[in-house]
Amino acid sequence: MTLDRRTLLKAAGAAGALNTVWPLSAGLSPAQAREAAEALGADYDPAPFTLGVASGDPQPGSVVLWTRLAPEPLAAEQRLPEVVAVAWVVAEDQALSRVVARGSAPASATLGHSVHVPVQGLAAGRTYWYAFSALGKTSRVGRTRTAPSGTVSRVRFAAANCQAFHDGYYAAHRGIAREDVDFVVHLGDYIYEHGPVGGDHVRDHEGPAVLTLADYRRRHALYKGDASLREAHAAHPWFLTWDDHEVANDYSGTGGGAPFLQRRAAAYQAWYENMPHRDGGESALPDPVLHRTRRWGNLLELTVLDLRSYRSAQNLADGTILGAEQKGWLKGTIDRAPDSWHVWANSIMLSQLRGRPGGSYMFTDQWDGFLAERKEILGHVHSSGLEDLVVVTGDWHSAFVDDLRVDFDDTSSPLVGTEFTAHSVTSGGYAADWNTANGPLMGRGNPHLKYFEGNRYGYDVYELTPERFTTRMRVIADRRDPLSPVTTLTSFHVDRGRTGSYEDPATKGSPAQWRRD
Repeated sequence: MTLDRRTLLKAAGAAGALNTVWPLSAGLSPAQAREAAEALGADYDPAPFTLGVASGDPQPGSVVLWTRLAPEPLAAEQRLPEVVAVAWVVAEDQALSRVVARGSAPASATLGHSVHVPVQGLAAGRTYWYAFSALGKTSRVGRTRTAPSGTVSRVRFAAANCQAFHDGYYAAHRGIAREDVDFVVHLGDYIYEHGPVGGDHVRDHEGPAVLTLADYRRRHALYKGDASLREAHAAHPWFLTWDDHEVANDYSGTGGGAPFLQRRAAAYQAWYENMPHRDGGESALPDPVLHRTRRWGNLLELTVLDLRSYRSAQNLADGTILGAEQKGWLKGTIDRAPDSWHVWANSIMLSQLRGRPGGSYMFTDQWDGFLAERKEILGHVHSSGLEDLVVVTGDWHSAFVDDLRVDFDDTSSPLVGTEFTAHSVTSGGYAADWNTANGPLMGRGNPHLKYFEGNRYGYDVYELTPERFTTRMRVIADRRDPLSPVTTLTSFHVDRGRTGSYEDPATKGSPAQWRRD
């Protein structure tokens, strides 16, 4: 019988035996840490490719391939040569017999023996398979896809966010791996910088601080120990952004003294080492460049935002969540937008969220803490004439559907788009009783809020055609079950050329804590 990760940790904490269970506890050898991780349902690919393979940032003729050599995944340092040559191959078939590209890349200890290969010269809109070889061993085979060019009749992609390892199994990623999608967007909180230390609930208290590069590397390796996450990476190319827990809760990228800046640099490096990321600058470090626009033929323009690296403190009259350079870039992207669907990958809620009618904002760590800049950006969307804007968001551990207005406090203000906030993969939200009591209060306090559901976990799948944008909220039955089945809770649509969303009549009877009739 598969053990429940959350219950096992809670029981161990109550018994005072957490150091024998939480894999990142101090004093454990790499072998003991791995044994503890496996007791919580983790496993790893064969060495040295224990963390699997991945691909990312697909473009019409290119995709980035990733792996990281980690024979002892939970060790602070790998017992490997300073530089290891890693061969890679890309083929038109899963057996890797029809090879279209191959080469070799150095995996250095400086970057955690990670490899990022920007493969060029591929055909647009094609599925490829790939693998790596090193130290006499070959990795699993991954599947990827390049972006199409020209006319496209359909795009399907999934979005995931918030996947605390100690809060449950990644059945949602198992579902994503099996979805018929072109790519995946991860919206942040890929790891959590804290872990359980016991108590009535494993999220009640933070564990030892994660501060160093070795700490963050081990944290990423623990998360990659969930087979479903590695499977989702191997199945589809990913686009990536981050939120706060990749570094520290609610951090500002431009705040803090030298100790925090050192911590942030360590977190950013570990993130880069463990992700299929194509950097936009000359060097990915010390500050990876995340924001970018990518097109999927003539049907979709995807804009990826970084809402952590350049932000100021919250609640300042002249505060910024984007930073001056990224804000100028985003405005230029809006001005040059093609005639297509426009999707923003947005890590934290863009819509206003008051806790009750006339109440205060619930969280000013999100865009509610940067009111002038939000109004400026949404006003620019309106004045530019941009149409068919959909924002996909994570962070909240619950599902929301919102209309986007230039001024949320003025119900006559122009509508400029729709925001879909997706359920978390595992990270716990509010209790069911809280959701039942507060869903209607949030609904009445936010006239632009159409839907709220906070009792479930999962991911979203989006389907775009020239006529319509459809969101399917895909939910798992139980985050305590690594094989939990996936179903569609409800679906929402946005029609091309019309601002605002509507729920599909076939799923409108599904459970929710708020639904605007």
